[in-house]
Amino acid sequence: QVQLVESGGGLVQAGGSLRLSCAASGRSFSSYGMGWFRQAPGKERAFVAGISGNGGTRYYADSVKGRFTISRDNAKNTMYLQMNSLKPEDTAVYYCAARIGVLATTTPASYDYWGQGTQVTVSS
Repeated sequence: QVQLVESGGGLVQAGGSLRLSCAASGRSFSSYGMGWFRQAPGKERAFVAGISGNGGTRYYADSVKGRFTISRDNAKNTMYLQMNSLKPEDTAVYYCAARIGVLATTTPASYDYWGQGTQVTVSS
């Protein structure tokens, strides 16, 4: 069983930056593929970024490439999402997720554990 807790969300102006964190409890954090997803009001949950268990493989949605960076520190059981050059369309609740198996995927249904989410609001 893995419990995930996100933090770091908030209100920021367009062009600003935020860093989200996802702290995981439990053992063998490095054996889980991890991902960040987001859900805006009235929209489906969408993939943002994913990272493999050892951090060697990373995936990004086209909408965030070049602006967001996913990383993880397995010694601290924590995953991060550095978000730069934020835009109003990045406004959403951001969720971290873990899946059994070291690879990350872009599909929400393939993840086994989810955090409660953290709100990110970008004002224009």
